[in-house]
Amino acid sequence: MCDCMLRANTRARGFRTAAAVWNGIKCMVVISGPSGRQWPQARADTGTFDWRPVQFAVRIPSNAVEVSVGFGLEAVTGRVDLDDIRITVARTPPSDIPSPAPTRHRGHDLPRLRGAMVSPRSLRESDLATLGSEWNANLVRWQLVRSLRPGDSVQLDEWDRWLEEELRRLDAMLPALKRHGLLVALDLHSPPGGRGTEGWYSGSAAGLFSDAACQDRFVRAWEHMARRYKGCEVMWGFDLANEPVEDAWTGDVDDWRELAGRAARAIRAIDPDRTLIVEPPEWGGPDALRRFLPLHVSNVVYSVHLYLPHEFTHQGVDHPAAPLRNPGVVGTKHWDKAALRAALEPVVEFQKTWNVHIYIGEFSAVRWAPDGSAGRYLKDLIEIMEELGWDWTYHAFREWDGWSVEHDEDRSNRAPSPVPTDREKLLREWFGRNQKPAWRG
Repeated sequence: MCDCMLRANTRARGFRTAAAVWNGIKCMVVISGPSGRQWPQARADTGTFDWRPVQFAVRIPSNAVEVSVGFGLEAVTGRVDLDDIRITVARTPPSDIPSPAPTRHRGHDLPRLRGAMVSPRSLRESDLATLGSEWNANLVRWQLVRSLRPGDSVQLDEWDRWLEEELRRLDAMLPALKRHGLLVALDLHSPPGGRGTEGWYSGSAAGLFSDAACQDRFVRAWEHMARRYKGCEVMWGFDLANEPVEDAWTGDVDDWRELAGRAARAIRAIDPDRTLIVEPPEWGGPDALRRFLPLHVSNVVYSVHLYLPHEFTHQGVDHPAAPLRNPGVVGTKHWDKAALRAALEPVVEFQKTWNVHIYIGEFSAVRWAPDGSAGRYLKDLIEIMEELGWDWTYHAFREWDGWSVEHDEDRSNRAPSPVPTDREKLLREWFGRNQKPAWRG
């Protein structure tokens, strides 16, 4: 396994914004191997613009049989010019290969953690009462998420003030979380400098994978949270960064595994027992675990997010799209329960190889997927996760109504359904099997 950095200067003229984020200017590497093909690519700008750089890091597995590079346009018309194309070996295979964990750390003594992701800014105690006491969930994935608009401050001191505000919001809800038997997976959704995507902070050059100051602040922030929540029995674990993306990694600072390891060791020095949750790059998807090694740190749970196929789960979210059904064909592939199981095979292999516990931090499908497709998709996926003994949180509870199981399939109807939907019944059926933490009684 080795990592390469692809860099190029690009300019574009005369084409409209791409229909989807994966369309438009293509700066892509195609990797073929025994497990199939991968297409890592840069997230280039769309529209019309003058010369600007684009770069991304790509991890090439040791069993790759063919690697090629492609440039051009996809699903748009116009012209793109590329200059000063460079491909460099940015990182050689790691020498610190860990040994499988002696025991599989879960971080709790319950049969299973089942719950949902929540958006703290709109959350009330009555919502926690519904989720924890009425529906019987026993876990929330608590987002520390910062929504920025053009012109908002991107300075690290301002990030510190934002984090403190969010932690106070959590602190105020800890008694309610305890009353309703809800453990917390604390998710740093917006790390300093962004989770790695270029332009995440309104075009700021600083980023988590390009700026050492952002990485230092990331570690210090987790040291602060480790001290703050040491001994807090409501806190199940720290999810170090949501869906990290190494596209903008410069090779001059830590990559994600190095940075996560540094933060983990800093937390361990303060709290030796806290469960740590680590997602792989790129974007925390299942296939990313083929190219990721565990940390040399104890008590780590590994997490992925499942939105496969993305065209189905996110249909109509970012742009108009033809309705897609499940089971059904997406692109050229038939997706059903067997296809979902196959998509999760890299996670199963990672768990077996390294003897680690798996937590699915996010999974969902938009409610307007036609003919009950979202419910069938969720049912198949939950059954697979249950067979494998994984903990999970649905995305999301009372956040955006597109993901809401309390709303019906009619996209134009923004009001909750007066009767439980099949998707709500499905979640509540599984939550009904939960046991509560011992301190809940």
